[in-house]
Amino acid sequence: MKIGVFFSKLKSRHLWGNLAAMALLITLIILAVRYGLDFYTNHGKVVEVPNLIHKSYGESVELLDEVDLQMVVSDTGYVKSLPADCILEQSLAPGSGVKPGRIVYVTINSAHSPTLTIPDIIDNSSYREAYMKLKAMGFKLAPPEFIPGEKDWVYGIKYRNKQVAAGDRVSIEELLILQVGDGRRDLNDSVAYIDPVYEEEDAEVSTEKPAESSEEDDFEVVTGPE
Repeated sequence: MKIGVFFSKLKSRHLWGNLAAMALLITLIILAVRYGLDFYTNHGKVVEVPNLIHKSYGESVELLDEVDLQMVVSDTGYVKSLPADCILEQSLAPGSGVKPGRIVYVTINSAHSPTLTIPDIIDNSSYREAYMKLKAMGFKLAPPEFIPGEKDWVYGIKYRNKQVAAGDRVSIEELLILQVGDGRRDLNDSVAYIDPVYEEEDAEVSTEKPAESSEEDDFEVVTGPE
């Protein structure tokens, strides 16, 4: 292409019109991306997280709706002195500033205390072993009840004045009572004495003396050589 033709094309209104349209389009795209992202992400808009601790579930939902926040229950706990379904914990600190639409994860209070399964310790472990295992699992223990039996051996477990067995589920808020042997036999226990049994002898031994013979035995007299 000759230089003269090239410069003549640069003076074309059609070329400059296309370049202006392209520049305008790029500018509009940049502005749309910038302000569109700000609108989508609520740039510059911050709401304050309300305090939900010890409030009911329904009240907490209403408080979060007012500031355009959402609530999701992530866990449950148990506090005996608080009503059921009240909020025990929240993931976002009260009073902190966050963007609208955020999710607040909460822990609510259960209506019933948690339960645990009784392990296999009855007639299977000493008092010390049973005590340490139950405490490690989270059980609460009352002083043991001593009963006749091998010293410090666990013979049973009481829960609400009833016997429980391995595999039963009980509340961790209730006290367990271990029934432990005191090492002494009950004085009311009876002992049966049984005479030993011997095998019969093949022949009975007579206690009577043999009768003496009335006749004299005949003996042959032997003399020496004459």
